[in-house]
Amino acid sequence: MKKFTSIAVLMITATLLMGCPKKPTIVKEEAKAPVAEVKSEAKEEAEAKARAEAEAKAREEAEAKAKAEAAERVKAETKVKEEFRLEDIHFDLDKYDIKDKDREILSNLADWLSKNKSVKIEIEGHCDERGTNEYNLALGERRANSAKKYLVTLGIQASRIGTISYGEEKPLCTESSEECWLNNRRGHFVIKDKR
Repeated sequence: MKKFTSIAVLMITATLLMGCPKKPTIVKEEAKAPVAEVKSEAKEEAEAKARAEAEAKAREEAEAKAKAEAAERVKAETKVKEEFRLEDIHFDLDKYDIKDKDREILSNLADWLSKNKSVKIEIEGHCDERGTNEYNLALGERRANSAKKYLVTLGIQASRIGTISYGEEKPLCTESSEECWLNNRRGHFVIKDKR
């Protein structure tokens, strides 16, 4: 038994001195996969966030550009409207035919409308205080339509011209004199919103 004990002691001592042989560590692929998936998901989230930020920035830039262009258009339209002064045309008592001197005013208006194709106008027909309300409303309508027809003959589309009659309801002058009545017998032009 001494021999057996000696061999056992020697073996234990040799094992202690040399160490135990290590088993190779086998890592299953399943254990590695979640780490790769987490990295991939994080990368995808970061890319998605970057895309969303880029899209938001592009939207903001497009909106700012659109606002700037709209402001520029309004500014240009205002300038055009300020450059052209609309003049009234005037009519004789109980008449709605266009006078020779008013043809030039209408020609200038037609030229301006030809250059500003998106502008619409409205022609207001007005009368002096003499006559009944019904008569003056009808006469004001004939005056507005007469001016419209003349502009159409000069090449302006009828769809760009509206008419309305105010009869004697909106006088420029309230005195009962020939000069005042002449000022009230008018065709007045108003620039409407663009199409």
